[in-house]
Amino acid sequence: MSGKILVTGGCGFVGANLVRMLLDKGQQVVVYDNLSKGNRDYIASLDVEFRLGDIRDADTLSSALAGVDRIVHLAAFGNVVESVEDPETNFDINVCGTFTVLNQAIKNGIEKLVFSSTGGALIGNAVPPVNEQSLPKPISPYGAGKLCAEAYCHAYSQSYGLNTVCTRFANVYGPFSDHKTGVINQFFRRITRNEPLVIYGNGSSTRDYIHVADLCNGITKALLQDKVRNEVIHLASGRETSLQELANIMISVSGKTDHPIEFREKRVGEVDRNFANYAHAREILGFEPHYTLEKGLEETWAWLGKSSRNKY
Repeated sequence: MSGKILVTGGCGFVGANLVRMLLDKGQQVVVYDNLSKGNRDYIASLDVEFRLGDIRDADTLSSALAGVDRIVHLAAFGNVVESVEDPETNFDINVCGTFTVLNQAIKNGIEKLVFSSTGGALIGNAVPPVNEQSLPKPISPYGAGKLCAEAYCHAYSQSYGLNTVCTRFANVYGPFSDHKTGVINQFFRRITRNEPLVIYGNGSSTRDYIHVADLCNGITKALLQDKVRNEVIHLASGRETSLQELANIMISVSGKTDHPIEFREKRVGEVDRNFANYAHAREILGFEPHYTLEKGLEETWAWLGKSSRNKY
């Protein structure tokens, strides 16, 4: 591979970690970001080309693709809760934006595109562990948008010969996440402020949490291994963790014993149980997560405490 790699959303949480990993592997990287959520400071010290732009802006995106032969498409809007509150924006960015990225990939002769999808939100309520054969039944606009984008990826691979790989993320945590609003950040933020941890429901709902370094390792393998073509791949830890267990681990990691927990009514659109089997990723990528949840949360707590950018 002689060309550059373009990373949409490269100034975001996953992007900032992925770009570092790609550079460590000797790759040339173009970061494409509109900075609506991302932080350019995350990549300020890195030897990358930065292009300011929105994924819905076909002309600006096309210009950024000069000399690029592979794309990692991370740019997206919101999460489950935000998609329920604003389904129109979620659709516009996550579906229409991905459609624009695919169109420009074809027009600019891109060889391969790795798309950042989701596991739990896309599949919906299903008996875990889920895998690539699980029937998608999203229960939120966020999950529906990711499923629609996956469908377009598959259609473009079949209709136009673009090699697309859809990587379905578990719940990601780790460094450069201080601007995120997921449960791990919310819990650490509340611990720092001596506020009760808020659990929606009774604490029995479960998720699969993957450290961002493990996730980026999987994305990188999917991107750089030429034998990996037109796949859907779950990147996960394979461990089912309840919200109650997560809260207990985080309280222990922070050293704030007896920190209070407050239970509230369950929110619309959220899946009850989810964790994924990553056997397919192991088979075709040689993927294996290395972080335990305990170790990863310890490092994340330490990073957030040292980060001069955190808003805690």
